[in-house]
Amino acid sequence: MKICRTVEETRAAVAALRTAGQRIGFVPTMGALHAGHMSLVSLAKTASEATVASIFVNPTQFGQAADLQSYPRDEARDLAMLQEAGVEIVFLPEVTTIYPPGHETIVETTHLANILHGKIRPGHFRGVTSVVTRLFNIVQPDVAVFGEKDYQQLQVIKRMVADLHMPVEILGGPICREADGLAMSSRNLRLTAEDRAAAVVLSQALQAAEDLAKTGTTVEAIRDVIANTIATEPRATLQGLDTVTADTLDNLHGPLTTPLAVMLSVQFSDILLIDQKVIQP
Repeated sequence: MKICRTVEETRAAVAALRTAGQRIGFVPTMGALHAGHMSLVSLAKTASEATVASIFVNPTQFGQAADLQSYPRDEARDLAMLQEAGVEIVFLPEVTTIYPPGHETIVETTHLANILHGKIRPGHFRGVTSVVTRLFNIVQPDVAVFGEKDYQQLQVIKRMVADLHMPVEILGGPICREADGLAMSSRNLRLTAEDRAAAVVLSQALQAAEDLAKTGTTVEAIRDVIANTIATEPRATLQGLDTVTADTLDNLHGPLTTPLAVMLSVQFSDILLIDQKVIQP
């Protein structure tokens, strides 16, 4: 596994793989890797001959400096996991590599980035699209893999790629969950023991919604059962509940007749967790 810390090193390493006729798969990460990330690597490997991963804690997608500073980091452990997974190249840039002094260019999906979860975290998705564009320009992958847990992010990236005619196939990787149902996330490491135990209420709320949908119901009833389930956990504060079409993220109302994407944002102390499920009518 080759570790690259500069743009020039990365491009040269990728070019060598391309010269050998290999299709390039890419998995961008912010480190603090877990089994969910490894599932994305596995998906990338099935769709390509060589896999590149990046580890970069992107400052432009954090709304608060304290959240950025406290984000978990363990480079040695991350590299060991990527090597075991058979990744060929890891890109480990400094902030000034991605954002050179005096940089002023941003990339933004003007609608999708500013609705739903984007209202809770203004500027978050602009930071995501700006960094992903930079990473795509450096790595120039054929296919890139993102987790479905951040469902809105996945749709934002698909829109960006389509709008800017980027020659990158975007794949979504299914959510990986802990044994008790909690969606795997690097942020889980920052939960207190009490909040970690309480956090299973997210998956419980989504399961209650899916169970209700099987009986024939309305979007409003699904919203109610989710909100009521979250309300049973005193350590949880519901910050966002979005019930939208699975592709365009338009709000849905009335009888459930089309696939419904449910996206949850729930606060536990100072940690915001997200989860999602696409519910079939």
